[in-house]
Amino acid sequence: MQRPAQRDRRNERDQRARGRGRTLVCAAAVPVMLIVAGCSSDSGSDDGGDKNPGGATASASASPSPTVPAAAYSELPKSCDVLSKKTLTSLVPKGAKSGKEGTSDDTATRASCSWNSLDNNGVKGSQFRWLNVSLLRFDSDVSRGEGDKQAHAYYEKQIADAQSVAGAKNTKSQPVSGTGDEATSVRYDLKKKEGSFKQQTVVTRVENVVVTVDYNGAGLAGDKTPSADTLMKLAEKAAKEAVAAVAAANGDGGGTDAGTTSPSPTKSASKPSSASPSKSASASASKAVKASSSATASKKS
Repeated sequence: MQRPAQRDRRNERDQRARGRGRTLVCAAAVPVMLIVAGCSSDSGSDDGGDKNPGGATASASASPSPTVPAAAYSELPKSCDVLSKKTLTSLVPKGAKSGKEGTSDDTATRASCSWNSLDNNGVKGSQFRWLNVSLLRFDSDVSRGEGDKQAHAYYEKQIADAQSVAGAKNTKSQPVSGTGDEATSVRYDLKKKEGSFKQQTVVTRVENVVVTVDYNGAGLAGDKTPSADTLMKLAEKAAKEAVAAVAAANGDGGGTDAGTTSPSPTKSASKPSSASPSKSASASASKAVKASSSATASKKS
């Protein structure tokens, strides 16, 4: 039999041996855990880099905003000053000072002016003339496109409207040379109870601005009907002068006819003379103005 003292020493040696074994096993396990942890950390870092690459952000921020070229003209001339006194006298002999500006909430974009003339010849009747000049300017816009292309589309619409007036007879159209970038004249006859009207319309585009000249004449109370050819020549002259006024308003040279300037529009008509129109002629003139205006309004609506 072993003595108690020997058994105690043996048990103590066994316990120390088992303790050293556990220490070696734990020490061996530590490097393995560190290696596994290191691999996991590297893998996580790579995943994060793939999810948010720096090049994609830089590429997105570098995308340019869409743009269109600026329109050539940014201003319109005063509508009642686009024609010289000389030109107005030839178109509306008794109404050169009767220019009436159209209403507009933005005269830099849309403007117009109209004149009317009644030349009373007593028992022989009277000659009536009505003139209207309208100007419409288009700005370049990303959503709508370049100003001159918008103006071209409106130019074509104005021509189509002039060619499709209700009740018009003998409608004829032809291009007009030497006026703006493109121009077309439209003429037709329009019979009203006041008389037979000869309507002349000249539509012109210059860059991003469209100029429309409406001019008509009639012989009232038995006077002869005016010549459509003569009226058209006058309307074309007015269109050329209006185009030059648009260019001049934007510092692009040009100007009114013969270097003269148009008079400032006045609210009152010409001074009355001793040969003032009779009441019947005045009534006919009033009706003629309404007839001319309604014909133009139906064309542009």
